[in-house]
Amino acid sequence: MKKILIALAVILSSIGSQAQVLTPQPSPKATLNQIVGLTDVEIEYSRPGVKGRNVFGDLVPFGKVWRTGANSNTTISFSEDVVIDGKTLKKGKYALYTLPKVESWEIIFYSKTDNWGNPEVWNEADVALRATVVPEMLNRNIESFTIDINNLDNNFATLNLSWEKTLVSLKFEVPTQKMAMASIDKVLAGPSGGDYFSAAQFYFQSNGDLTKALVYVNKALELNKENPYWYTKLKSLIQAKLGDKKGAIETAKLSLAAAKAAKNNDYIKMNEDNIMEWSKK
Repeated sequence: MKKILIALAVILSSIGSQAQVLTPQPSPKATLNQIVGLTDVEIEYSRPGVKGRNVFGDLVPFGKVWRTGANSNTTISFSEDVVIDGKTLKKGKYALYTLPKVESWEIIFYSKTDNWGNPEVWNEADVALRATVVPEMLNRNIESFTIDINNLDNNFATLNLSWEKTLVSLKFEVPTQKMAMASIDKVLAGPSGGDYFSAAQFYFQSNGDLTKALVYVNKALELNKENPYWYTKLKSLIQAKLGDKKGAIETAKLSLAAAKAAKNNDYIKMNEDNIMEWSKK
């Protein structure tokens, strides 16, 4: 009986240690993912509610930096450089702060994103970009603080902050034209040397068509005039596997010389070992 009671106590203790009370967060976390043109934008933030309070000018004082949400940093990330108010904001992740005023707001992109709310010490050197916008008064109440991306165009969109009866919109431009033209030029120019090298490597490693592998690695070398030692190394292996030991040794010597110039000891040893092995046969 005593053993049963002890076992039961252990089980109940285990259950108690794992149990957690689940309650809703006062300011629920939200994540927004939006593609603007060809640029990925992601926003993570917490959403406080009005809850009958006076927000701007009271709960959120005018003239003081606001965390722009609740809890940990509100963050925004861009996969490409964007342009805001004629200034370039480099791609990356930023904490989003604001400085609300009666007549205007400052939107601040801050490079340090690991703060809980505002930084203990504000460092102006960490400000990647500031932009000033004029707030718009709404004729309806926005209960939950909301960040969204709207007015989508291939080349721009607006970052919108809305809460209580205030809406703030910031336009940002994305490099869609530049990215699209670069993609078109790359595709229409045909495969790169790296593409041909990858194809040759796949055929070789998968015991595929070695004749095709040799064609592809030669094409890779044609397109890359520097003749990288890893390209010529792969070519020598393909030649050896096709039975052309003489050609493989000549190519391996080219790879060896380039590897020595680059001081790559791994490739130096591999080439020397292969040359010695193929010379015996």
